Amino acid sequence: MICMRTKYEEDLKKISDKLVVMCRCIEAAVEKCVRALEERDLELAQEVLEEDDRIDRLERKIAKSCYRLMVMQQPVASDFRKVVTALKMITDLERIGDQARDIAEISMKFESEWYVKKMGSISQMAIVVIQMVRDSVQAYINRDVELARSLDSVDDKVDELFDTAKLEIISAIKENPSNTEQAMMLMMIAKYLERIGDHAVNVGEWVEYAKTGKTPNNLK
Repeated sequence: MICMRTKYEEDLKKISDKLVVMCRCIEAAVEKCVRALEERDLELAQEVLEEDDRIDRLERKIAKSCYRLMVMQQPVASDFRKVVTALKMITDLERIGDQARDIAEISMKFESEWYVKKMGSISQMAIVVIQMVRDSVQAYINRDVELARSLDSVDDKVDELFDTAKLEIISAIKENPSNTEQAMMLMMIAKYLERIGDHAVNVGEWVEYAKTGKTPNNLK
Protein backbone atom coordinates (compact mmCIF):
# COMPACT_ATOMS: atom_id res chain seq x y z
CA MET A 1 0.00 0.00 0.00
CA ILE A 2 2.85 2.36 0.88
CA CYS A 3 4.60 1.53 -2.39
CA MET A 4 1.43 2.22 -4.36
CA ARG A 5 1.01 5.56 -2.62
CA THR A 6 4.64 6.45 -3.29
CA LYS A 7 4.23 5.61 -6.99
CA TYR A 8 1.04 7.63 -7.05
CA GLU A 9 2.74 10.69 -5.56
CA GLU A 10 5.61 10.31 -8.00
CA ASP A 11 3.17 10.29 -10.92
CA LEU A 12 1.41 13.39 -9.59
CA LYS A 13 4.76 15.16 -9.29
CA LYS A 14 5.68 14.25 -12.86
CA ILE A 15 2.42 15.78 -14.06
CA SER A 16 3.08 18.91 -12.03
CA ASP A 17 6.63 19.16 -13.36
CA LYS A 18 5.43 18.86 -16.97
CA LEU A 19 2.80 21.50 -16.29
CA VAL A 20 5.44 23.88 -14.95
CA VAL A 21 7.47 23.36 -18.15
CA MET A 22 4.36 24.11 -20.22
CA CYS A 23 3.70 27.24 -18.13
CA ARG A 24 7.24 28.47 -18.77
CA CYS A 25 6.87 27.81 -22.50
CA ILE A 26 3.65 29.84 -22.53
CA GLU A 27 5.30 32.67 -20.64
CA ALA A 28 8.15 32.76 -23.17
CA ALA A 29 5.81 32.56 -26.16
CA VAL A 30 3.75 35.56 -25.06
CA GLU A 31 6.84 37.65 -24.36
CA LYS A 32 8.40 36.70 -27.72
CA CYS A 33 5.29 37.39 -29.80
CA VAL A 34 5.03 40.90 -28.36
CA ARG A 35 8.71 41.58 -28.96
CA ALA A 36 8.43 40.23 -32.49
CA LEU A 37 5.57 42.65 -33.14
CA GLU A 38 7.25 45.69 -31.62
CA GLU A 39 10.70 45.04 -33.07
CA ARG A 40 9.63 43.70 -36.47
CA ASP A 41 11.66 40.58 -35.72
CA LEU A 42 10.68 37.83 -38.17
CA GLU A 43 13.07 35.27 -36.68
CA LEU A 44 11.57 35.77 -33.23
CA ALA A 45 8.07 35.41 -34.68
CA GLN A 46 9.15 32.12 -36.24
CA GLU A 47 10.41 30.95 -32.84
CA VAL A 48 6.90 31.53 -31.43
CA LEU A 49 5.43 29.33 -34.16
CA GLU A 50 7.89 26.56 -33.31
CA GLU A 51 7.24 27.02 -29.59
CA ASP A 52 3.53 26.51 -30.20
CA ASP A 53 4.24 23.06 -31.63
CA ARG A 54 6.12 22.19 -28.44
CA ILE A 55 3.26 23.51 -26.33
CA ASP A 56 0.80 21.33 -28.23
CA ARG A 57 2.97 18.27 -27.63
CA LEU A 58 3.17 19.05 -23.92
CA GLU A 59 -0.59 19.41 -23.73
CA ARG A 60 -1.07 15.95 -25.22
CA LYS A 61 1.54 14.37 -22.93
CA ILE A 62 0.06 15.92 -19.79
CA ALA A 63 -3.50 14.96 -20.76
CA LYS A 64 -2.40 11.37 -21.43
CA SER A 65 -0.65 11.18 -18.04
CA CYS A 66 -3.71 12.60 -16.24
CA TYR A 67 -6.14 10.17 -17.84
CA ARG A 68 -3.85 7.24 -17.14
CA LEU A 69 -3.55 8.26 -13.49
CA MET A 70 -7.32 8.59 -13.07
CA VAL A 71 -7.96 5.18 -14.62
CA MET A 72 -5.16 3.30 -12.86
CA GLN A 73 -5.17 4.99 -9.46
CA GLN A 74 -8.67 6.47 -9.07
CA PRO A 75 -7.54 9.51 -7.05
CA VAL A 76 -9.63 10.81 -4.19
CA ALA A 77 -10.51 14.30 -2.90
CA SER A 78 -7.54 16.71 -3.01
CA ASP A 79 -5.52 14.48 -5.33
CA PHE A 80 -8.42 14.34 -7.76
CA ARG A 81 -8.54 18.16 -7.74
CA LYS A 82 -4.87 18.29 -8.68
CA VAL A 83 -5.46 16.08 -11.71
CA VAL A 84 -8.57 18.01 -12.77
CA THR A 85 -6.66 21.28 -12.34
CA ALA A 86 -3.91 20.01 -14.63
CA LEU A 87 -6.43 18.98 -17.30
CA LYS A 88 -8.26 22.29 -17.14
CA MET A 89 -5.12 24.41 -17.03
CA ILE A 90 -3.56 22.82 -20.10
CA THR A 91 -6.64 23.80 -22.10
CA ASP A 92 -6.28 27.47 -21.16
CA LEU A 93 -2.50 27.37 -21.56
CA GLU A 94 -2.76 25.80 -25.01
CA ARG A 95 -5.17 28.53 -26.08
CA ILE A 96 -2.76 31.19 -24.84
CA GLY A 97 -0.11 29.50 -26.97
CA ASP A 98 -2.43 29.59 -29.98
CA GLN A 99 -3.10 33.29 -29.49
CA ALA A 100 0.61 34.04 -29.12
CA ARG A 101 1.13 32.17 -32.40
CA ASP A 102 -1.65 34.20 -34.05
CA ILE A 103 -0.02 37.46 -32.94
CA ALA A 104 3.36 36.26 -34.26
CA GLU A 105 1.83 35.32 -37.61
CA ILE A 106 0.15 38.72 -37.94
CA SER A 107 3.37 40.51 -37.03
CA MET A 108 5.00 38.82 -40.03
CA LYS A 109 2.46 40.37 -42.39
CA PHE A 110 3.13 44.04 -41.69
CA GLU A 111 4.85 45.73 -44.60
CA SER A 112 5.54 49.16 -43.12
CA GLU A 113 6.45 50.68 -39.77
CA TRP A 114 3.53 53.07 -39.35
CA TYR A 115 1.80 50.85 -36.80
CA VAL A 116 4.64 51.19 -34.29
CA LYS A 117 3.52 54.76 -33.65
CA LYS A 118 -0.14 53.76 -33.63
CA MET A 119 -0.05 50.91 -31.13
CA GLY A 120 -0.65 53.11 -28.06
CA SER A 121 -2.94 51.16 -25.77
CA ILE A 122 -2.03 47.88 -27.46
CA SER A 123 1.53 48.26 -26.18
CA GLN A 124 0.17 48.93 -22.70
CA MET A 125 -2.12 45.91 -22.98
CA ALA A 126 0.87 43.75 -23.90
CA ILE A 127 2.81 44.86 -20.82
CA VAL A 128 -0.10 44.09 -18.49
CA VAL A 129 -0.95 40.78 -20.16
CA ILE A 130 2.64 39.54 -20.04
CA GLN A 131 2.68 40.23 -16.29
CA MET A 132 -0.67 38.45 -15.90
CA VAL A 133 0.74 35.35 -17.57
CA ARG A 134 3.84 35.51 -15.37
CA ASP A 135 1.68 35.87 -12.25
CA SER A 136 -0.61 33.00 -13.24
CA VAL A 137 2.44 30.77 -13.71
CA GLN A 138 3.91 31.88 -10.38
CA ALA A 139 0.55 31.37 -8.65
CA TYR A 140 0.51 27.77 -9.83
CA ILE A 141 4.12 27.04 -8.93
CA ASN A 142 3.76 28.53 -5.42
CA ARG A 143 0.08 27.53 -4.96
CA ASP A 144 -0.48 31.23 -4.21
CA VAL A 145 -4.24 31.72 -4.00
CA GLU A 146 -4.04 35.44 -3.26
CA LEU A 147 -1.95 36.06 -6.36
CA ALA A 148 -4.33 33.90 -8.38
CA ARG A 149 -7.32 35.91 -7.16
CA SER A 150 -5.64 39.22 -7.98
CA LEU A 151 -5.63 38.40 -11.70
CA ASP A 152 -9.33 39.14 -12.07
CA SER A 153 -8.98 42.79 -11.05
CA VAL A 154 -5.92 43.22 -13.28
CA ASP A 155 -7.96 41.87 -16.17
CA ASP A 156 -10.39 44.77 -15.73
CA LYS A 157 -7.49 47.06 -16.70
CA VAL A 158 -6.86 44.97 -19.81
CA ASP A 159 -10.52 45.32 -20.78
CA GLU A 160 -10.32 49.08 -20.37
CA LEU A 161 -7.20 49.24 -22.52
CA PHE A 162 -8.90 47.09 -25.14
CA ASP A 163 -11.78 49.56 -25.36
CA THR A 164 -9.29 52.43 -25.69
CA ALA A 165 -7.35 50.52 -28.36
CA LYS A 166 -10.51 50.13 -30.43
CA LEU A 167 -11.06 53.88 -30.35
CA GLU A 168 -7.44 54.50 -31.32
CA ILE A 169 -7.71 52.13 -34.25
CA ILE A 170 -10.93 53.71 -35.48
CA SER A 171 -9.24 57.10 -35.26
CA ALA A 172 -6.24 55.80 -37.24
CA ILE A 173 -8.54 54.57 -40.01
CA LYS A 174 -10.27 57.93 -40.21
CA GLU A 175 -6.90 59.67 -40.31
CA ASN A 176 -5.63 57.51 -43.15
CA PRO A 177 -8.14 55.10 -44.77
CA SER A 178 -5.37 53.51 -46.83
CA ASN A 179 -4.11 51.87 -43.64
CA THR A 180 -7.41 50.11 -42.94
CA GLU A 181 -6.01 46.62 -43.55
CA GLN A 182 -3.18 47.09 -41.07
CA ALA A 183 -5.56 48.72 -38.61
CA MET A 184 -7.77 45.63 -38.74
CA MET A 185 -4.73 43.44 -38.04
CA LEU A 186 -4.01 45.60 -34.99
CA MET A 187 -7.60 45.10 -33.88
CA MET A 188 -7.10 41.34 -34.09
CA ILE A 189 -3.90 41.60 -32.06
CA ALA A 190 -5.70 43.63 -29.40
CA LYS A 191 -8.43 41.00 -29.24
CA TYR A 192 -5.90 38.18 -28.92
CA LEU A 193 -4.18 40.02 -26.06
CA GLU A 194 -7.53 40.53 -24.36
CA ARG A 195 -8.26 36.80 -24.65
CA ILE A 196 -4.81 35.90 -23.27
CA GLY A 197 -5.71 37.98 -20.21
CA ASP A 198 -8.97 36.06 -19.86
CA HIS A 199 -7.17 32.71 -20.01
CA ALA A 200 -4.64 33.89 -17.41
CA VAL A 201 -7.59 34.63 -15.12
CA ASN A 202 -8.93 31.12 -15.79
CA VAL A 203 -5.57 29.63 -14.79
CA GLY A 204 -5.84 31.57 -11.55
CA GLU A 205 -9.32 30.16 -10.98
CA TRP A 206 -7.99 26.62 -11.36
CA VAL A 207 -5.10 27.31 -8.99
CA GLU A 208 -7.64 28.36 -6.38
CA TYR A 209 -9.73 25.24 -7.08
CA ALA A 210 -6.71 22.97 -6.58
CA LYS A 211 -5.94 24.62 -3.25
CA THR A 212 -9.41 25.17 -1.78
CA GLY A 213 -11.84 23.01 -3.72
CA LYS A 214 -13.85 26.10 -4.70
CA THR A 215 -15.36 25.35 -8.10
CA PRO A 216 -14.68 28.12 -10.63
CA ASN A 217 -17.91 29.75 -11.75
CA ASN A 218 -16.67 32.83 -13.58
CA LEU A 219 -14.44 31.30 -16.22
CA LYS A 220 -13.98 33.55 -19.26
